[in-house]
Amino acid sequence: MSHNFQITIDGPASAGKSTIAKILATNLKYVYVDTGAMYRTMTLAAKQAGLAYEDEQGVVDLLAKTVIRFEPGVPTQRVFLNDSEVTEAIRSTEVTNNVSLIASYKAVRADLVRRQRDIANSQNVIMDGRDIGTTVLPNAQVKIFLVASVLERAERRYKENKAKGMTVDLETLKSDIETRDYKDSHRAISPLIQAKDAILVDTTGQSIQAVVSEITKIIEKKQKP
Repeated sequence: MSHNFQITIDGPASAGKSTIAKILATNLKYVYVDTGAMYRTMTLAAKQAGLAYEDEQGVVDLLAKTVIRFEPGVPTQRVFLNDSEVTEAIRSTEVTNNVSLIASYKAVRADLVRRQRDIANSQNVIMDGRDIGTTVLPNAQVKIFLVASVLERAERRYKENKAKGMTVDLETLKSDIETRDYKDSHRAISPLIQAKDAILVDTTGQSIQAVVSEITKIIEKKQKP
């Protein structure tokens, strides 16, 4: 087990994982590792290489040529694919709709999990994703499983998209989220499930600050000698 302090936040799409994780990381002065962005970057890499998303071997072969790195940014952390910034590009609808397939490939998960563990073993981290507490960092000192209703998550995604000038109707977003939930929780490799020792936090109807406060109390309790 690492001597560094590890906090994992898992949960379905648009539950607020990255928003909460970023605030906590800033408050605690921990490194934030956005694992979802890593899978999204691999999805974009496949697209840029002209590969079909179904071409598992082609995507796996691409791993050795793909460098993914993060840099601090305001207001959001910057993501780079090799030498190009892809912070916005990895949030496109096409990437969002295909990332679950890329993330289901065993060799892709093994490679990115190794990269994630290397980061976590060298510093104090907050890592969010789908399988962090169950697979990536099973010995983390604090594990949170963040959930929210499908309607609330669709409304959040709708507002985010509208702010970026993207127009997708609410019903479509609800359907997309339900489909993503099903794919994530039914995949053969590292499905989305709550770790036995994870604490369930429901963000439905709660402000961001209220959720941050609730999780901060959980962390402080675990940090006490």
